[in-house]
Amino acid sequence: MTIVGPSGCGKSTLLGLVAGFLTPSTGTVSVDEVPVAGPGSDRGVVFQQPRLFPWLSVRRNVEFGPRMAGVGTAERRRLAEEALALVGLSDVADRAPYELSGGMQQRAAIARALGGRPRVLLMDEPFAALDALTRERLQDELRRLWATTGMTVLFVTHSVEEAVYLGTRTLALSARPGRVVHAVTYSRSPAPAERDSPELVSRREVLRDVVRRAAG
Repeated sequence: MTIVGPSGCGKSTLLGLVAGFLTPSTGTVSVDEVPVAGPGSDRGVVFQQPRLFPWLSVRRNVEFGPRMAGVGTAERRRLAEEALALVGLSDVADRAPYELSGGMQQRAAIARALGGRPRVLLMDEPFAALDALTRERLQDELRRLWATTGMTVLFVTHSVEEAVYLGTRTLALSARPGRVVHAVTYSRSPAPAERDSPELVSRREVLRDVVRRAAG
């Protein structure tokens, strides 16, 4: 699912509530019908910046979460290698984060989130700081990852194009106070070659109009 809306409408706050970083003042937040009481290994989070530990190798960054959870050395290594293979970084596992490009660092951050085998992957504008070509490449890799793992992905973005391309379901929020003003489930996900297809262009125009009106 993708969430889009004007700046300040509460997209990141909503993600923080699902992650368990924030507590709702009213109501409840549940994942798989279980109330969220705080951060948990069932939810992996990827931020706009990679936030990798610079003193650890890429592999050890991915192993960090399982290590904190008390997972044994051999199992941590297996989980890390599996996650790095999923994002195509097996060959740089022993490098330091600063030796990687921005796009590779963000892939490593995704691998770190996957290292704990979460049921839900929460992504807060993870590609916003990347150049256009790298952003498109990571969008395609995320779609492949979703198809491979089948996990639920909740993706926050400012980009209408990104919301439409990545989402099988998209929510649009109004300006403050944020409310859901548009919800759509798409009948199918477009192939990478269909980025500029008439169907996707039509979806983008509808959503862009909704967001424009929601911004006031």
